[in-house]
Amino acid sequence: MAQYAKPLSRLIDELASLPGIGGKSAQRLAFHILSMDEEAVRALTSAINDAKENMRYCSVCGNLTDTDPCPICGSGKRSPKVICVVETPRDVAAMERIREYNGLYHVLHGAISPVEGIGPEDINLRALLKRLQSGEAEEVILATNPTIEGEATAMYIARLLKPAGIKVTRIAHGLPVGGDLEYADEVTIAKSLENRREL
Repeated sequence: MAQYAKPLSRLIDELASLPGIGGKSAQRLAFHILSMDEEAVRALTSAINDAKENMRYCSVCGNLTDTDPCPICGSGKRSPKVICVVETPRDVAAMERIREYNGLYHVLHGAISPVEGIGPEDINLRALLKRLQSGEAEEVILATNPTIEGEATAMYIARLLKPAGIKVTRIAHGLPVGGDLEYADEVTIAKSLENRREL
């Protein structure tokens, strides 16, 4: 790799430490930042500082927000009878993009993973149980990722909530729209078959 001046090397290293950014992407971004005019650089650094200083977790659902409670929890138009449980704030954004769901959310900030030493006490589960004590929620939708950790988390929560008489559902997993059956892995095909519905 080419030798760069220390400030540029540091910028590349910091960018490369971000998730999804490799060495070459970090170099491209660093050179792009250096080619930006001063005003654009100030706007970028200001946006980063503003987000870091003003974003926090909602005290109700755990989603990222700049107000507390977040706009979703504070909305009188959302149904408190349904709570969709997700792993990260990014999952809330993904669910909101479909514009079909009108309930509330609960963000776990992770998934149970004994291999990584993450147990039920290490995720935002206690707050969910506390929310459910009000008795307002009638259904909990488990929308954790279709990974071993996500499945384990969903099963753990389902077993925990069943005795309370709350309806617990799991989002369906299967083939993506536009996907080819021949390229799907066995687990995805099995889930698609298991989650089939009558037409």
